[in-house]
Amino acid sequence: MSVWALGINHHTAPLDLRGRFAFALDQIQPTLHGYRASFPSQPEATLLSTCNRTELYATGNQSSVEPTLEWLAKTGGVGIHVLKDHSYVLREDQAARHAFRVASGLDSMVLGEAQILGQMKDAVRAAEEAGALGTTLHQLFQRSFSVAKQVRSSTEIGAHSISMTAAAVRLAGQLFEDLKDIRVLFVGAGDMIELAATHFAAKTPKSMAIANRTLERGEKLAGRFGAEVMRLADIPDRLHEFDAVISCTASTLPIIGLGAVERALKKRRHRPMFMVDLAVPRDIEIEVKGLSDIYLYTVDDLASVVQSGKDNRQAAVAQAEAIIDAGVLSFMHWMDQRNPDHGVVPLIQQIHAQADDWRQAEMARAKKLLAKGEPVDVVLEALARGLTQKMLHGTLAELRSGDAEARAVMAQTVSRLFLRDDAGKPPRQS
Repeated sequence: MSVWALGINHHTAPLDLRGRFAFALDQIQPTLHGYRASFPSQPEATLLSTCNRTELYATGNQSSVEPTLEWLAKTGGVGIHVLKDHSYVLREDQAARHAFRVASGLDSMVLGEAQILGQMKDAVRAAEEAGALGTTLHQLFQRSFSVAKQVRSSTEIGAHSISMTAAAVRLAGQLFEDLKDIRVLFVGAGDMIELAATHFAAKTPKSMAIANRTLERGEKLAGRFGAEVMRLADIPDRLHEFDAVISCTASTLPIIGLGAVERALKKRRHRPMFMVDLAVPRDIEIEVKGLSDIYLYTVDDLASVVQSGKDNRQAAVAQAEAIIDAGVLSFMHWMDQRNPDHGVVPLIQQIHAQADDWRQAEMARAKKLLAKGEPVDVVLEALARGLTQKMLHGTLAELRSGDAEARAVMAQTVSRLFLRDDAGKPPRQS
């Protein structure tokens, strides 16, 4: 059994290409069903999709990578060569190391950000509910969560990190003289918008409004910040009222178009508007960025801002990488033990079967002796002696056979296996 990962992320693919492969959480289960149905072996699979990455983790034969590339390219509506140019394939220990780094926030646009761990757990939960999570991927991700927790508790990787939403507030502060004088519109009501609203609320803007497809969810979030609630359909008519717009929804099509922004600017008499599009795919049409008096930032545009404190955390990164390396070694050791090609698992099964045969044979012999009226102590002694002789017969025979060099090697092995002190440690060699 092998494990591998195929993906695109903010290091390898532009935002618009990533948008073609963005899957909402409720799309993951049916997508995994469709993927696994394309393989007779029904491989284990988990799909992780965020603003910064879409990654498929799977098990099975390495020959399934190419068909997976074709399937993913077709799903995203792009040519396979386009996807190949922007994707990466990681195998075995490299796949494990990548999963551990992602969970620990080392591969994020915001170094050390914690949100990715929750997104990863959601993806694993969705894979489990889809019946796509087997023993191997379960181990991989449980170990990745454990490593991420250790990185968080043992290093300062997350200290002083600047989140995407905090970066948006910083940029807004560079455009407007005083954030207390601006009106802010949040489009969406998910985790990112909640974070953005929290950061902006700390600056006590003049007013805040939340536009969401579902009013009930929007009202719940708005209640926390004393914000107004509005429908998405009302945005075009009211866009001119807001100085800052922060958008992050799961819509597959832009919510705010070029025409709506042009009309809003005209009503504002071209007073500047600050816009942040945190969605993948985009919530705001790309052409809006070309308008005068519009300051539009995407998740990729914020990269330089969120990386500003990266150099100060290199020592923490080195510590985190050491923890990850240890985790990878442990996982690969576990994989190696389970690999039938190495003969360990079948051998263990054979040893258990042989021991069980010996146990049953000696138990049957003991029962016959008891039935004949033999004393219990005599029967127990015979049972113990019989089991011991069966267990040692092959080993002692090997010690007596072969040349001197082979017997010396066998003697070392037998000493390591059988001659142990009370603490379970082999005796010291004099």
